[in-house]
Amino acid sequence: MRIKGLGSLGGLVLALSIPGAAAAADADSASGLRVRPGNATPGSTVVVSVSTCGEGVTYGKGESTIGGKFHLFEGHRPGVLTGEFEIPAGTDPGTDTVTVKCPPRVQLTSTYEITVHKPRGSVDAGYGPVETSSAGLAAGGVLIAGGLAGAAIGIRRRSDGFRA
Repeated sequence: MRIKGLGSLGGLVLALSIPGAAAAADADSASGLRVRPGNATPGSTVVVSVSTCGEGVTYGKGESTIGGKFHLFEGHRPGVLTGEFEIPAGTDPGTDTVTVKCPPRVQLTSTYEITVHKPRGSVDAGYGPVETSSAGLAAGGVLIAGGLAGAAIGIRRRSDGFRA
């Protein structure tokens, strides 16, 4: 069953949703400077991109308080300069400030978080957590001993059945 006018209504809904999506993207990069990831870890690479340096600008300089100086070059998209740097291993958690400068006199600053993920507990390999209590170890030992006893009995019965 087809309802008349539904195609126009669908187009209207789509047209009304596009400005909202564009506004959300503009809010994320209001200054044109993007630092990814927003939560970096020591030893990881941080990518910086800027889209507000102006037409024809193909080079910029950047500096991270923690990662040091880096260069920005024209990326895959026209008008967007991209550069990267590495967060040194052993860096403490906190915030880092990135400053980008490009001609003629554009300077942008942004901050991002540095987080440290410390492992907690045992490694989950899909079979549940590792049991380190004495009760868990004893239960595991009983299961292994029971399996061995069952195998020994099965082998003994099989060998008894084949004697002629």
